[in-house]
Amino acid sequence: MGSRASGDGPGERAGGALLKGERQQRILAQLAATGRIVATDVQHDLGVSAYTVRRDLDELAEAGRLQRVHGGALAVARSPVAVTYEGRRTQEVRGKREVARAAAGLLAGGEVVILDGGSTALALAHEIPQDFTGTVVTHSPPVATALGGHSGIEVIVVGGTLDRRAMVATGAQTLDAYARLTADVLFLGVWSVHAEHGISEGYHEEAEVRRLLLGRADRVVGLASADKLGTVAPFHIGPAAALTHLVTERAVDDGVLAPFTEIGIQVVR
Repeated sequence: MGSRASGDGPGERAGGALLKGERQQRILAQLAATGRIVATDVQHDLGVSAYTVRRDLDELAEAGRLQRVHGGALAVARSPVAVTYEGRRTQEVRGKREVARAAAGLLAGGEVVILDGGSTALALAHEIPQDFTGTVVTHSPPVATALGGHSGIEVIVVGGTLDRRAMVATGAQTLDAYARLTADVLFLGVWSVHAEHGISEGYHEEAEVRRLLLGRADRVVGLASADKLGTVAPFHIGPAAALTHLVTERAVDDGVLAPFTEIGIQVVR
């Protein structure tokens, strides 16, 4: 009676079976070529059991090599966002300005607006038309400073513990203040957004604030330059469908945006 290769699952083919490392390399090669794989297709192509495919995909996901989804896996693009505030301010400057100008066009007079922190939100603060009147609530000192000279805007600054990596307030005081607020529109700074994986963030404390913000406005507008689309970051905030609008650059390919429009997000360029 032949012995089963170490680690093989129930139902594995006995003859000519690939070793685990070989199977996983083939899975990664297919993923690199197509961007997605279906577990049943892998099972048939490699001649292995469903158990083995699930285990291989789970192990690769734990190693950060792919993103596990129901029925298969997606290629993972790690967010290229700089880890320091100063680094982000000099990253993709043209794209962020383009996003900011498009987002400013969504404003209507008399609104209560939550304006998140981040370099794109700061760019938006500079793009708000001088004839706009309304209330802007922010937990970002740089955003509040940028709005200080706008005579038509009442600026409400939410306090808390300053996270210097993002130049925003975080912590219990920040969360409590936003929990008692309902706004017309939220302009959310986006670190990473993926139609399947959702909205994610590089800092845990900032993710906690943004997770709460998703439920505090009638319209939720994600501000995402092209480099942030289809990427993932360590701390999950919420599903992509929590966004009502996604503002990005004009040059982004329709194919990149199709997964977002398919789940009901209005794309603005």
